[in-house]
Amino acid sequence: MSHIHQDLHNAFPDDALVLRRLKVADPDFLALAARFDEIDAAAHAIEVGAPASDVRLEAIKKRRLAVLDDIAALVDRAKVAEAAMPDEATHEREHPGPVA
Repeated sequence: MSHIHQDLHNAFPDDALVLRRLKVADPDFLALAARFDEIDAAAHAIEVGAPASDVRLEAIKKRRLAVLDDIAALVDRAKVAEAAMPDEATHEREHPGPVA
């Protein structure tokens, strides 16, 4: 089995600015991102040889997807909120700062 570590920038390649804003402003996002990293690391460890059953690995993968769904909901909400403030969002899209 081959596992490539996922990160949120790979999962949401078009939303780097939104991810950066959420990292700064949303403690719920930070908690979910940390949980996602923990689960992804656990899946990676199993796939490279840590002892675990296939059932355990599948359960971990399902949890990772559930957390990713929760993160996607936060990203979508942030994008809706951003759309409500088009002038500021347009400026940042045209002049983005460094990606965190």
